[in-house]
Amino acid sequence: MVDKVSKVWLDGKLIDWDQANVHILTHTLHYGLGVFEGIRCYETHDGKSAIFRLNEHIRRLFDSAKICTMPMPFTQEEVVEACLETVRANQMKACYLRPLAFLGDGAMGLGAVNPTRVAVVVWHWGAYLGEEGLQKGIRAKVSSFTRPGINMLMAKGKVVGHYVNSVLAKREALAAGYQEAILLDAQGRVSEASGENVWMVRDGVVYTPSYGGSILGGITRDSILHILRNDLGLTVVERDIARDELYIAEEIFLCGTAAEVTPVREVDDRRVGEGARGPITKKIQDRYFEVVRGIKPTRPEWLSYV
Repeated sequence: MVDKVSKVWLDGKLIDWDQANVHILTHTLHYGLGVFEGIRCYETHDGKSAIFRLNEHIRRLFDSAKICTMPMPFTQEEVVEACLETVRANQMKACYLRPLAFLGDGAMGLGAVNPTRVAVVVWHWGAYLGEEGLQKGIRAKVSSFTRPGINMLMAKGKVVGHYVNSVLAKREALAAGYQEAILLDAQGRVSEASGENVWMVRDGVVYTPSYGGSILGGITRDSILHILRNDLGLTVVERDIARDELYIAEEIFLCGTAAEVTPVREVDDRRVGEGARGPITKKIQDRYFEVVRGIKPTRPEWLSYV
């Protein structure tokens, strides 16, 4: 359950949590046309609070809105400040942020163009796939659901309605006793997990599906690419990945704002490597947490101090 905080930013002002309500005819509630972001604020090593890659997340929020032909009533700078303001108002050292742009009530029907409303909500959220998952790895299964093709749904937008596909895949995986689902695209290539980008290691080389496919261009994914190439000096290749390559990978991990860097110890009842977090995954994980907590920042501009 989400623990209630004091304030929510809605349409340009902070309001009480219990007052952050919308009408039942809110267009996005019925048709799914809305866009959102997931962002983390970390308590840094020196006791300050910093939002990780805030500007990049808000840029993607606006990119998603453009893809969906949703005019935004605020500037990117105003939404960036709204995120900072909401964290401050709730006096949170570390939290998860959810900026959301949605179509409000008014007209109904698929062609309706209602005013865009914008909200920012923050809450406490620990390790998305569990603290044990961060340390020991999780069990995943390849889903029976397929990630839509790049011309079926706009894959580069983080769109509310797209996540029905992810919800169904996640529920299927959980019901079968796994922690996460990995989805293939329409051609049977590895796409992404229900809410994370997928990586695998073979012979010391790190592989991940290419951006031009059906994956969402994750901000965390971009951060890991930078860490791999610039901080750790590892070889990373973006290319198509076949399902059975996962079965013979030496290491697999997932990344995303919520999941951070989570190892995968098993896929489709096949043990990955030694069945535990691998050495390269641990290096990436350790470096990532150094970066987000400001211990050894690889790019100081990635941290927006509250």
